[in-house]
Amino acid sequence: MRDQEPAPSPAERRLSTKETAELLGVKPETVYAYVSRGQLSSRREPGGRGSTFDAKEVEALARRNRRESSGSSGCGGELSVRTRITLIDKDRYYFRGVDATELAARHTYEEVAEWLWTGHLRPGVTFTAPDASVAVARRAVDALPEHTGPTDRLRVAAIAAAAADPLRFDLSEDAVLGTARILIPTLVTALPPVLRGHRDQGPLAHRLWARLSGRPADEASLHALDTALGLLVDHDLAASTLAVRVAASARAHAYAAVSAGLGVIEGPLHGAASGLAHRLLLEVLDRGSAGPVIADELRDGRRIPGLGHRLYPGEDPRARALFGLLEEIPHAAPALAAARDIVATTARHTPLHANVDLALAVLTASCAMPSTAGETIFAVARTAGWIAHALEEYGERPLRMRPSGQYTGPRPPQPLPE
Repeated sequence: MRDQEPAPSPAERRLSTKETAELLGVKPETVYAYVSRGQLSSRREPGGRGSTFDAKEVEALARRNRRESSGSSGCGGELSVRTRITLIDKDRYYFRGVDATELAARHTYEEVAEWLWTGHLRPGVTFTAPDASVAVARRAVDALPEHTGPTDRLRVAAIAAAAADPLRFDLSEDAVLGTARILIPTLVTALPPVLRGHRDQGPLAHRLWARLSGRPADEASLHALDTALGLLVDHDLAASTLAVRVAASARAHAYAAVSAGLGVIEGPLHGAASGLAHRLLLEVLDRGSAGPVIADELRDGRRIPGLGHRLYPGEDPRARALFGLLEEIPHAAPALAAARDIVATTARHTPLHANVDLALAVLTASCAMPSTAGETIFAVARTAGWIAHALEEYGERPLRMRPSGQYTGPRPPQPLPE
């Protein structure tokens, strides 16, 4: 009779992939995302029995996940989320450890997006959408009232594209990346073009330009737009990105997660802030000086748009990079001078530096784009970052983005209202 193998000691206890997934509260395929991120180690068992995981290591990871999902509950603290995508450090920021401003300056938006999603560069990559996806999104956008804003158009395009995609509920990494490479060009192509005779081909920035300006693009301006897209692709847990992660935590598909981000980005303190800076810039250009314009803003109790950022004590590195490119464009000189006048005038009152909204305002105002163009650029760019965060969240425990409210209402039981 064959002897039984001795049972492993508690310290040596191994769990199967299924057992590990149940303990972590994730799908079995998600377990290997923890392995690829270095959060779990696996061992291939002999006899074709698959991989196993150290029980103590799995239990420690499960406890850490539970702490993170409840760490801010009822304590008034800020939610903290582990991420490998973006690091903001003083006056610089990094995508997967690489200086983001250098990456955006040397690579196209599509290449930056691929780096953000996969950690690999794909030189020369372009995103194209199938005709069927574009046709559905265009029909939906064309049905909107003429005065509809750009974010509304993008949101409707995303919903229409989702409805036409029967595979949208597949949340595997390959499927979500396939969705991203189709969704972003669909969003752009669904917007009505304003440049006559334009043909949709080449890098995404070229196609987007035709939706923002009726002026033929020169290479320097196109490069500035492409770089702006790359600079804006992600910025850690901004409000819209947090909304995307909450949606992804509930296992909403990628289109729905992007729609959640589009719903938040429209706020005047987020993606729409560049439009306020654009209008301020035009008023300074019209009146010839920032002094009276700033005085009017302050007298009416309004904050000066395009200045200051809570994450940077000095100048926003995105603004610094974009201003550097705009200085190479001759027709941007008046708007650049107006922006410097705004910063210098306001500095007498409070030492605030230019942020990326003011740089976007210079780009859009000097390239004959409407005040809403900056919001469009911001939303299209950030879609790639939202996809990166959704992918990261799909690898975490479901519904972990569920803080508890700190109830401050009347204590029960209360009498029924009459």
